[in-house]
Amino acid sequence: MLIHPQIDPIAIQIGPLAVHWYGLTYLVAFGLFMFLGNRRLKHLPYTAMPGSAAWRYKDVEDILFLGVMGVVLGGRLGYCLFYKPVYYASNPLEIFAVWQGGMSFHGGMLGVIASMFWFAYSRKKSFWQVADFVAPCVPTGLASGRVGNFINGELWGRLAEPSLPWGMVFRGAGDLPRHPSQFYQFLMEGLLLFVLLWWYARRAPKQGQVAAAFLFGYGMFRVLAEFFREPDAHLGLLSLGMSMGQWLCVPMILSGAALWAWFNRETTAR
Repeated sequence: MLIHPQIDPIAIQIGPLAVHWYGLTYLVAFGLFMFLGNRRLKHLPYTAMPGSAAWRYKDVEDILFLGVMGVVLGGRLGYCLFYKPVYYASNPLEIFAVWQGGMSFHGGMLGVIASMFWFAYSRKKSFWQVADFVAPCVPTGLASGRVGNFINGELWGRLAEPSLPWGMVFRGAGDLPRHPSQFYQFLMEGLLLFVLLWWYARRAPKQGQVAAAFLFGYGMFRVLAEFFREPDAHLGLLSLGMSMGQWLCVPMILSGAALWAWFNRETTAR
């Protein structure tokens, strides 16, 4: 049985200025996106696009800027709508109190989708071409965020068998060992999903299928990880013994599978 190391959430403090570890993991995520996005520019079909349709390094910068806005705004609004709608309906001004915590991946994803629509429209590019470009560059950022969750000692797992070698006691969650679900998500939604998507994208599949694979893959891995993650205390488990995170992944899985099949069928029919 392991004990979670009590890590100070503040990484660097100079006078009144404090830099939190969680903020640093976001910076790492953005840096990894820029690095991987630059590599994606050298992959098909982006290397074969001529003239005004060609992709450039500035496109990666612009997508990241819009994506950050989408993550922050969508993530916050998604948390308020999906997880505490009654509370924030009664206290609407607290929606802006982001320093109190509360972000939703699914809300952030919707915000990123909106930002990709805007980018595609403003640059006269296909939305699915943009989505296929972005999808393989996302999982490493998700992995970085899970490291931040672990450092903060938050979003811990469900109770584990005392014999589990990596069972961990989290301060604030009692004295019994729990699954370190942050690392499960780091490995599945982060590293494994990245490897699979990067490999699949290099095979130059049909347009839209990389984005569809992301929806399906993330949804499946998140559903699996949630079986080991403690559900939100104010929600608990919902219908069929599934958490809110799992239910929000159901449309991702279904739409990912349907879109992949649609793009495959549509291109084959031509």
